[in-house]
Amino acid sequence: MTRIIEKLADIAKDYDAVFCDLWGCLHNGITAHAAAVEALRAFRAQGGTVILLTNAPRQRASVEKQLERFSTPRDCWDSIATSGDSARVAMFQGAIGEKVYFIGQPHDEVFFEPIKIVTDPVTIRRTDLDEATGILCCGPFDPFADPAEMRPQFLSAIAVGLKMLCANPDIIVDRGDTREWCAGALAQLYREMGGETLMFGKPHPPVYDLARRRLAELGRDIPESRILCIGDGIATDVLGAAGEDMDCLFITGGLAAEQTATRDQPDPDALESFLQGAPARPTFAMGQLR
Repeated sequence: MTRIIEKLADIAKDYDAVFCDLWGCLHNGITAHAAAVEALRAFRAQGGTVILLTNAPRQRASVEKQLERFSTPRDCWDSIATSGDSARVAMFQGAIGEKVYFIGQPHDEVFFEPIKIVTDPVTIRRTDLDEATGILCCGPFDPFADPAEMRPQFLSAIAVGLKMLCANPDIIVDRGDTREWCAGALAQLYREMGGETLMFGKPHPPVYDLARRRLAELGRDIPESRILCIGDGIATDVLGAAGEDMDCLFITGGLAAEQTATRDQPDPDALESFLQGAPARPTFAMGQLR
């Protein structure tokens, strides 16, 4: 049974590290949530380690700059693990060949910068679709356009057996009050049409391996039983935590706010109804991270 809690401090003593989602938990795509900042600061003050675990399809340096723009204080986290970095490792190891067709926006092009943890990386060249050996998807060209608009290109790619490397499994995200499509929506369509996808980010294992590497870089050797995952995505954060055998705190006031009837806190009956059809059940739940 999922336990509804009032604040992170209620359970903090049971954990030595948290893997905390960003969008929907620490910020809303525009500005940081003050209560969430204070909760993570308090966790660190008692000796805990905070790894920000995000499905952002970019390297951690880019995410850190974004956090600065959102007025997120540097003292509420220790390190960052991104789906972009885990996917970059695979790309520079040759997972989709050397000639890559890129789907994304200009700010995602930093994905092509070499990653230091890959020795002897392959040389990647961006090409048109008809020359490509694989597809890199960081997000839609237009986050407000119907993903189905990509069907003609996908049909051509599937016909010649191109794999799609998806750097962000999220289907949707809310930027303030505006909902946008993410790379996961395009990958879902590609699979449904018969194409092969390589998925990076929550709920898939590579990004959790990267998060553990970030802990190791900090000199922390922490068992799964002492790591708490925090997130608002039932099919990403919660399912991923379950797959890694870690406890999870589900933030219901994010993507599932309507389904869980969350105002300050989720309605217990609505939450239970929502979880009945969920792919995994969280250990804890609260309306907003605080």
